[in-house]
Amino acid sequence: MTDLSLQKPWPLPDADPPAGPDHFIWPQPPYAAYLHAQSAGEPGPCEILGFNAGRSTGRLVALDANERVVHILLTPNGASVPLKFSQFRMIQLAQPLTLPSRGQHGVAGSPVAALSLDQPTRSSFRVAFVGGGEVKGFTIGHQHDALGAFLFPPVSEHDESVYRVFIPREAIAQFEVGERIGDLLLKERLVTPDQLAEAAREQQELRHRRVGDILVEQHIVTAEQLLLAIEQQARMPMVRIGEALLALDLVKPEQLEQALAQQRDDRSVPLGELLVRRGFISRAQLQSALARKMGYPVVDVERFPVEPAAIRKLPHAVARRLDVLPLLVRDGRLVVAMEDPTRRDALDEIEFITQLKVVPTLGRLGAVQQAITMAFDRFGADALARPAVDGLADLSADFALDSSNKLIESLERDSSERAAREDEPAIEQSDNSLVRLINTMIIEAHAQGVSDIHIETYPGRDKLKIRFRRDGVLQPYLELPHTYRNAMIARIKIMCDLDISERRKPQDGKINFARFSPQHKLELRVATVPTNNGLEDVVMRILASSRPIPLERLGLAPANLAAVHAAVRRPYGMVLCVGPTGSGKTTTLHSALAHINTPERKIWTAEDPIEITQSGLRQVQVNPRIDWTFAKALRAFLRADPDVIMVGEIRDQETAEIAIEASLTGHLVLSTLHTNSAAETITRLLDMGMDPFNFADSLLAVVAQRLVRRCCTACQTAAPMTEAELAERLDDFLHVFPADARPDRSAMAAQWLTAHGRQGRLVTFTSIGCAACGGSGYRGRAGLHEVLTVTKALRRMIQTGARAEEIHHAALADGMHSLRQDGIIKVLQGVTTLAEVHATTNT
Repeated sequence: MTDLSLQKPWPLPDADPPAGPDHFIWPQPPYAAYLHAQSAGEPGPCEILGFNAGRSTGRLVALDANERVVHILLTPNGASVPLKFSQFRMIQLAQPLTLPSRGQHGVAGSPVAALSLDQPTRSSFRVAFVGGGEVKGFTIGHQHDALGAFLFPPVSEHDESVYRVFIPREAIAQFEVGERIGDLLLKERLVTPDQLAEAAREQQELRHRRVGDILVEQHIVTAEQLLLAIEQQARMPMVRIGEALLALDLVKPEQLEQALAQQRDDRSVPLGELLVRRGFISRAQLQSALARKMGYPVVDVERFPVEPAAIRKLPHAVARRLDVLPLLVRDGRLVVAMEDPTRRDALDEIEFITQLKVVPTLGRLGAVQQAITMAFDRFGADALARPAVDGLADLSADFALDSSNKLIESLERDSSERAAREDEPAIEQSDNSLVRLINTMIIEAHAQGVSDIHIETYPGRDKLKIRFRRDGVLQPYLELPHTYRNAMIARIKIMCDLDISERRKPQDGKINFARFSPQHKLELRVATVPTNNGLEDVVMRILASSRPIPLERLGLAPANLAAVHAAVRRPYGMVLCVGPTGSGKTTTLHSALAHINTPERKIWTAEDPIEITQSGLRQVQVNPRIDWTFAKALRAFLRADPDVIMVGEIRDQETAEIAIEASLTGHLVLSTLHTNSAAETITRLLDMGMDPFNFADSLLAVVAQRLVRRCCTACQTAAPMTEAELAERLDDFLHVFPADARPDRSAMAAQWLTAHGRQGRLVTFTSIGCAACGGSGYRGRAGLHEVLTVTKALRRMIQTGARAEEIHHAALADGMHSLRQDGIIKVLQGVTTLAEVHATTNT
């Protein structure tokens, strides 16, 4: 136990005072006398009390309130050390705030004259620390906020100069200033000791109730109470829901880790909802944690006076689908009630629709949906009229992410009305309905995991058609009236700064969608293609993943992964990744680059376009229109002292020759090529005129790949494999071997059983379709790989101009698995289906 009121000044280190705290003014006692109190300058020497009760001295360089960090200079000539609020218990500035001398007493306007009018009072304080221990003493005023407690213990009993003490909120278990209410009531004889003891027992019983239950029961019923509660919540420190549940002993660490692992695979479900679905906590416990630890106000939605202006901001269909009740609008903020206010996807959608900052609150469990119906019924047509507010059109009219069909019906109705009036012109690209529809389409495509959006125009009065490519398969999305044809193309061109008047030539561009919806960090690569009758089609590729995927997560078989690791770790040579368009070649190359991206290597990349970015890489966008080609970029890289070079694609003989030259002069070169197999890649480059000896010396490995649809695990079932199914898979697997080098069927079946069997039997997996996969039985995509490593024998075959088939058979003899064979292994593992493997690989 420490008594700060009797503590002497802590020792000061011998060092020059560093610069003052960055944008942080240390609080002073809340009395007029201290407005002009003198200190030795900011910052001063300080002493830090750690969580192990150890003390250390230094100088305070800065206190960063936003990052919740203090920077301490421990040695006179050393660098400052960042110390998080969670890493210490207390800091005391050793230099006190000193009041002017008593000789100035009575001088008009002096601080001491003010002191007589605003006499400081000493109050006792007690702080109990997290993890045990406490500190107590006297303070002349205090400040207690989201950062923690600032205390001002006097230097001595008769001296009004004070020390400045800061205790971070992370270290405070209990904080008391002044006499306890019970002691005051006893002193004034307002209660008896028996009454006080009875009240203490009742308080103890309340403390042992489930944490947060009391707060959840105290419902807000007025707008004033709600705004005050929101203001109080804003001052609370940020707490993650997982940390809150752990602190309340509602979940175990291993349960939280399971839910976090599932959420990493599927970000669409909030963590709290995942824990409820897995049965680790109840919804009532989740609400208790949200109220107690995260400070969300709890609103009695059945009694709260909902404002009509708030109801007008959100369509009824959206409110029902998201279980969100708009409550009121204040200062550009829409306050809503929902059962789980941590649902970031729902909040983002509401902000996009309403163009307002959304503040979530807790609605009583099971009452929000009924309150939504009552509120919209009560305001009726007035709520749905959606008049303009402050002279601006309400952007939420007829725009909802689940109401594309309704919006299309509205557009068709408008179109038919225009058709009835022949003098009505086609819709403009700036039409609000069209703008909102395009934004909705992009957001829906991203949410559904779509890779490409195809917009197809047709002549005459035929409708404009939009299709999504999801998991490699095109699916119809919607159709629009012909009057929206030109306007939609023009709007998309404007979004990516293309020439809207040029309709005879293809154009390429890029949309930074964050310009139109700040909460959606998306980029889209746009290609326009002229078609017959003077029309244009548009294809947009969603570039949602800006970070490389680790090599280990690409689905490479262990042998293939080891071969790729060995190839990209070589100091020089060439590694090629081949396959058709959209097979994931660029993703694989960036994963390989991430594996070798260290501070000791200089890595240059030439790409068209740059789809994935990595810190540490020097990435260049080629532009053939200004003669900045892959070949010219390669020549420039060779003058820039590279260690590793990545070329987006080898398209011509010049690029191939420079790449081989670079790989022979001490550089590791990675590139892509459009070929069907690893062996065909070698013959293709030789046909382009490459020198066989230089090419054979430079080539390290060729990775051929395809993408297949992945089986949905939510509806996947397993059944014992029949003899006919086993025979079919063995025939497929062994077919690629020459007849005289074909492995034994029985040995291969035994090997499969050991590696992939279940309870002594091979199984067949079937996904029948469910809500998670949209009834298709597939969800996501997986890679098939064929990794050809160049050995001495293969090098001699390349030098002598061997045929692709001969190279392929030699690689199989060295242990390579073909694309079809890798696919069959993944079928045995339940990753994909045999039909998918047959559809994407050659026999």
